[in-house]
Amino acid sequence: NEGDFLLKTIQLTQGQTATVCDCHAHLVEKYKWHAVKDTDTESYYAARKTSVLLGRKIIKMHRVINGTPPGFQTDHIDGDTLNNQCTNLRTATYAQNMSNQGLSAHNTSGYKGVSWYKRGKRWRSEIQSGGNHFYLGLFNTPEQAARAYDKAALKLHGDFANTNFPKEQYKND
Repeated sequence: NEGDFLLKTIQLTQGQTATVCDCHAHLVEKYKWHAVKDTDTESYYAARKTSVLLGRKIIKMHRVINGTPPGFQTDHIDGDTLNNQCTNLRTATYAQNMSNQGLSAHNTSGYKGVSWYKRGKRWRSEIQSGGNHFYLGLFNTPEQAARAYDKAALKLHGDFANTNFPKEQYKND
């Protein structure tokens, strides 16, 4: 239960802060952490640099706290890349992590998987999974297209699906 954890705030550069569970603070408090901006997602991560033979290596705070093994990624369940509480982190494959990604910074519809199809003058819904691209159809409203995306995301991505509307709305589908 998240309420059972005491939280600690770690100051970063660029006016950012990261949150960790008090029980994991000892893993990160002894280092100076920086806010690193991901230009694709416009989000920040907590990271530090360490000297290694022939250069520097970047270590991300969420990987340290989660104990993420090489070859895997750390997924932030709620999408907040500075929320490094253990209850918000899980080990994921690259595909699973991409499935839980939020809206692109370049999105214009306001919904994941939805775009305006000028020629058809309707909203198009599409999704990707396992390297495949799936066309879900054309819809009169962006909300209808977003719901089609959500249903496909839940089917294809399961717990890693990042839906446009709360997942609870689809429990009976």
